[in-house]
Amino acid sequence: MVEFGEWLCKEVLKGVPHRHFVFSIPKILRRYFLYDRKLLSDLSRCGWESLKVFFQETVPEEDAVHSAVIAIQSFGDFLGSNPHLHMLCRDGCFYGNGKFRVAPFFDLKALEEIFPAKDGIFNRHKVFKMLLSKGKITEDLVNMLMSWCHSGFNVFCEPRTHPCDEKAMEKLARYIIRASFSQERISYIPEESKVIYQSKDGKEEKIFDALEWIAAICSHVPYKGEQMVRYYGYYSNVSRGKRKKQNQDGMIPSILEPVDSSEARVLYSCISHMPAKTNSSFE
Repeated sequence: MVEFGEWLCKEVLKGVPHRHFVFSIPKILRRYFLYDRKLLSDLSRCGWESLKVFFQETVPEEDAVHSAVIAIQSFGDFLGSNPHLHMLCRDGCFYGNGKFRVAPFFDLKALEEIFPAKDGIFNRHKVFKMLLSKGKITEDLVNMLMSWCHSGFNVFCEPRTHPCDEKAMEKLARYIIRASFSQERISYIPEESKVIYQSKDGKEEKIFDALEWIAAICSHVPYKGEQMVRYYGYYSNVSRGKRKKQNQDGMIPSILEPVDSSEARVLYSCISHMPAKTNSSFE
């Protein structure tokens, strides 16, 4: 984790403000990702496309390019199935020749509406559309979830991390690839073949049969060749490779102040008037 954090900060992340997002999905949908891990990469793409659209609409430049490093995690408390995304992204967009426009202050609720509600900006739900295309869910399930007051989709965002705070950046980079369990919170009772696992705060614990514990751990082991950390936009392998060939990867960006773009105002205005519930078909 320490080595990854150092490498990510030195070789991938640029000296601009960043934010840490966490995208999570409803419990009713999590079982599909448990039994088909290939869906996790599709979930990563859904999160990236939502974030890209959102940030590109917050800056006025037409050639704005967003970027993110997304770590896919499939576990929750007590090793339960909880597929979610940890996204370390730039708080703004690059454009032109090494210029960076910082994103203005935004309402997190607007991003939540894009991620769980519509494809692109106002079209279909990205995750629903993906699961429908894979034959995992039905439109009846989609309509039921869309009718709930709280759909179970959630977006968490931490405050902006400034480029001068190197320790905070490395801490975030290490955190997004943390292990599914902590050895310090495990107790083994050999006489009973039982494993006791404590919660992070130490207030709760769960008892596993030894074989159940092994099965729970194995359910989060990636497939051979499965990439659990993905790089998008300006941070993609292709983009970084091109800049290195042109000797531009070490270029220090010019950071420009945010602007209140008309596109961002339209985005927020349209989202704020979207209905909370809908029974419309996703055809």
